[in-house]
Amino acid sequence: MSLQKFHILFISLATLCFIGFGVWCFMSATEAAHGVLFAGIASSVLGLAAAVYGLWFYRSKIRNPDEGSIVSNQS
Repeated sequence: MSLQKFHILFISLATLCFIGFGVWCFMSATEAAHGVLFAGIASSVLGLAAAVYGLWFYRSKIRNPDEGSIVSNQS
């Protein structure tokens, strides 16, 4: 497995963990638990940011690997 594909796998798992933790926080929050609610919101925002980063990385590095390359194979 290449390093780029491992990176996509790692970002995908991190996104699932962030979103899962956010859902768990929202389901277990009570009216008095403002810290749990804040943790759920923060985790959801981080999950969304990780998903956006994962899509950007996939589009720029995996699907079009030559586009962002500094070294060219042309002679």
